[in-house]
Amino acid sequence: MSFAQTLINGTDFDHTKLNALQKMVLRAVVMSFLFFGLLTIEGMIMRLVVTGPSNPLPEMFSHASHYFSIMTVHPIVGIFGSTYQLVFAAFMFLVPFLTKKPLYSVKLGNAVWILITVGTALSWIAAFVWQYAPLYTLYWPLPADTKQFSTIGGIVFIVGVALIMVGTLGFIYNIYATIFARVGVHKNKTTKELLISGFGIDGMLNLWHKLTGKPPYSKEPALALPVVAIFRGTVDTFLDAIVILGAGILVLVYLLADAAGASWNVHAIDALLYKNFFWWGLDLVADGLVLIYVAGSWYLLATLITGQKLFMENVARAALMLELLVSWMVWSHHLLADQPQPEMMKLVSGEMVTAFELLTQGLALFITLVTLWKARPLKMTPPLAYLLGGLIGFGLAVPAAIIQADMGMNRVLHNTQWISFAHFHIALIVGLYMTLYSAVYVLWPLVTNNTTMWSKKLTWAHFWLYLIGGVGMGAFAGMAGLDGMLRRHLYLNGEFHTWMILAAICGTMILVAWALFLFNIVMSVGIKGLIGIFLPAQDPSASYGIEEEEAEEEAQPAPQAAPAS
Repeated sequence: MSFAQTLINGTDFDHTKLNALQKMVLRAVVMSFLFFGLLTIEGMIMRLVVTGPSNPLPEMFSHASHYFSIMTVHPIVGIFGSTYQLVFAAFMFLVPFLTKKPLYSVKLGNAVWILITVGTALSWIAAFVWQYAPLYTLYWPLPADTKQFSTIGGIVFIVGVALIMVGTLGFIYNIYATIFARVGVHKNKTTKELLISGFGIDGMLNLWHKLTGKPPYSKEPALALPVVAIFRGTVDTFLDAIVILGAGILVLVYLLADAAGASWNVHAIDALLYKNFFWWGLDLVADGLVLIYVAGSWYLLATLITGQKLFMENVARAALMLELLVSWMVWSHHLLADQPQPEMMKLVSGEMVTAFELLTQGLALFITLVTLWKARPLKMTPPLAYLLGGLIGFGLAVPAAIIQADMGMNRVLHNTQWISFAHFHIALIVGLYMTLYSAVYVLWPLVTNNTTMWSKKLTWAHFWLYLIGGVGMGAFAGMAGLDGMLRRHLYLNGEFHTWMILAAICGTMILVAWALFLFNIVMSVGIKGLIGIFLPAQDPSASYGIEEEEAEEEAQPAPQAAPAS
């Protein structure tokens, strides 16, 4: 049975609604990869600038104001404009098929990608036009000093971030409204049953019952394991959105007050309290978006690729619940170098609990690999290759993070390019994105009505260029960090010339890989098809409203499942 048929089997979507859902997903995917191209170009500019006087860029790019404005908006474009778009689109497509019921609202889904796109564009414009460059996007001290930063630039930047967070909340509402809808397979499920399954509690209870010799608590969990990961990760995504939105509103209040001529004391808010609040929320991006969402994606991809049941499924469910508690307690590793931070918080949250994430993520990697191993021999298809690439990325990035989560090592590594590249660039570029590419290749036939990729050679060229470039850039720039290269610092004399040239070469490989992938996509759907993605669906309302679905169920019987291929 094909990947697409495996997902669609038993799902009752009419053509009009499926067409609207497909277009919504493809719109977000297109915008995601356009932002990824912008992200890669920005990264290349920063890499080339620090190679020193020999860099081939125009002189304007070497100005500190331009360099640091790029650095400020770089994570906004990467994490929100690109990654959020792709992850949210994939999950708003997958949840309906995994739960065998329609998405709550395609209109809301379209609003999500529009809000995130506009918000990201505004933040980028604030950096490009007004050189808004506080380095930490919303961090302390609050970037509201108009003597240092443009007031209008700061306002535009914060409004952009606010729109992104509003779009994020729209995604969360859409996902939960779909999961809790009393239709289809969940028509007779209670909220309690869905919550127990959504948090992975049923997996923990199944393990406990097995240890005590009791019958399983739940032989057929209410939610499939990938939906549990999406449900669980979305909790962290919600909390993160609230924190970032709150921090943005605080900065905006100061900026507007300053523009109005009012006198506000930015130090009225305790700096240490604010930093703990901010990092608690921001760290949930890593735990909610990256670790949990990725673990769920691995599980789904492994089962779709192999056609086998996931190895140790109850353990995987229980681990997702455990990670919920861990993810709320690890933020202090960002403050290990902050002298006023209490030592006990550094020890417990920054070191001990953080080290536990090596176990939870390692367990997800182990379960995925064993599932693949038990299904051998397997044909090396693009989805499998990219899945393995994603596993490699996190296999490198997570241990690099644990090394930093030590008060002694943190003094050496914290403010260097080691943490920027050996840790989170490899985690995001290689670990997260290669997992997402695997999902793209799995879902491609379903979202494009069985359109095939134009060139298999380009697919494999993209894979090797991207994998080698991503790991290489992270490794070379990370080694520069070990040699003492600071992050958030502009080097104009080529002090780390060799490492930066090697990192730039690898970054170029990533940029070329992106161009090949985009060309392959455009050639696969054609220019007319690409334009058609942004045209209205056959049904302009394209509503997946629950009431409408219930009416359809009563009016006509569900079609038979598609036969296996």
